[in-house]
Amino acid sequence: MSFETKSEVLKWYEKQPRVLTKDFVAAINWEAVKDYRLDQKFVPVLLYMRDVEALTDMYYEELRRTPTGKDPVISKFMERWSVEEQTHGELLNRFLNEAGFETDDHWQTQTRKAVSKIYTFNTYLVTTLTNLVGKRFTATHMAFGAIHELSTTQGYRRLAQLADHPILSQILNGIIREESAHTNFYRSVARIELKNSAISQKLARFIVKHFWTPVGSGAKSGKESNYMINALFGCDEGLEWIDRNVTQRIQNLPGFDNLSKVTDTIREITSAQNPSSV
Repeated sequence: MSFETKSEVLKWYEKQPRVLTKDFVAAINWEAVKDYRLDQKFVPVLLYMRDVEALTDMYYEELRRTPTGKDPVISKFMERWSVEEQTHGELLNRFLNEAGFETDDHWQTQTRKAVSKIYTFNTYLVTTLTNLVGKRFTATHMAFGAIHELSTTQGYRRLAQLADHPILSQILNGIIREESAHTNFYRSVARIELKNSAISQKLARFIVKHFWTPVGSGAKSGKESNYMINALFGCDEGLEWIDRNVTQRIQNLPGFDNLSKVTDTIREITSAQNPSSV
């Protein structure tokens, strides 16, 4: 699937039907969730994923203050993207409750309040830098988004495989379908922006190479982030999974050939520790 303009990408995205509709949610056999064993080591993983999905609303607010977020095509995409991401978090939260792991009614507010002031300050600095660079930073934003969405999707795939809980898999597969559409939007727009500017290629590659961290890092604690990564990818098979399904796909973007930042970062984290309770 190849696009020549951002408008073509948006037109494709808007044709994709919502997966997690009211009918989808109603068809889930919530009462049977407890009939299947859920390994408790995956509870912190689900909580992390839930919170990261909820915090995308904060990222949306940040991006709207930049030239990237003011782009009419990207802005239109993010209106729906934000709604879908919130739904993902809400479904994961409901699953946890149905599985017997009760959460607070105000978990979303608590998640937002738990974000450190340092992260908020750093975000302000990045937004200021982005506004100074202008539209040339859009390629970097889109490349980051592609990596985050792609790695998130693979995290869900890996969790479905390892947890082996049929109802959780049903929920995750629905989320994966929407995340895959998000990935295609980000990656397609990134490719268009990168292809059009050698400067954007160099800037995006430099920023990703030196500053990329796993999705949720910073907003969530390093301990929580590292636990999630180790639980899902803390073995040779998991590392190979990331390299094949994330790193190698990102390397196809203009200017990103041989960039192994994602694999290198995950390898460093998984080599440093084993999963433990958080």
